Amino acid sequence: MKRFCSMGALLLLLPVAAGPLAAQVTSEAAATKSAAPDATPASEQTAAPAAPSTTATAGPNYAGPMDAARCIIGPEDSLQITVWKEPTLSGTIPVRPDGMISMGLVGDITAAGMTPTALSTDISQRLKKYIQDPVVNVVVLAVNSKRIFLVGEVGKVGPVVMTPGMTPLQAIVTGGGLTQFANSRRIYILRTVDGKQQKIPFNYKQALKGGNAGVSLLSGDTIVVP
Repeated sequence: MKRFCSMGALLLLLPVAAGPLAAQVTSEAAATKSAAPDATPASEQTAAPAAPSTTATAGPNYAGPMDAARCIIGPEDSLQITVWKEPTLSGTIPVRPDGMISMGLVGDITAAGMTPTALSTDISQRLKKYIQDPVVNVVVLAVNSKRIFLVGEVGKVGPVVMTPGMTPLQAIVTGGGLTQFANSRRIYILRTVDGKQQKIPFNYKQALKGGNAGVSLLSGDTIVVP
């Protein structure tokens, strides 16, 4: 009888002892599962998209986006010429003061006075003697030929690279704005046409209000701020 009671007491204690033991086993299994590496094959995993390139192409004379069919190349401009699958013929090429550029295989080519589209077509025609169906792309990187000049009471006297559609007000702002001694009522633009110099008045205060829309700059103009 005493032996039977002892066995009964042991059976009653077993669930109590098994509880903590089962909990420990369960927690260890969960930890093992969380630490295990992902079993998904590498081929099925989605790669993270690469970060976009932030290579800077805009230099101090960058003129912003330009229409390749309308922009006119000038002396001392900087061009990026790319010939598809021909890295030895591609690269940054400056336009010489005489308006010419030099390229491998084709030699000297007139670039000044042409649009990027027309120049790319000309280069393609010349390369057909050496390359089958050449694909050429021309981009103007820096506009050094189109400049206007600031004289007088402005923050920075001297040449200013002319961007497409630049207004006299924008040119003055680019040059550091007016000084405290400037006479904004007497600003004018000097322009040479057919060897004759013209004096075009510019109403600075009206331009600040959105007026003077009819005054546009041409390459070579000089803005005089008394």
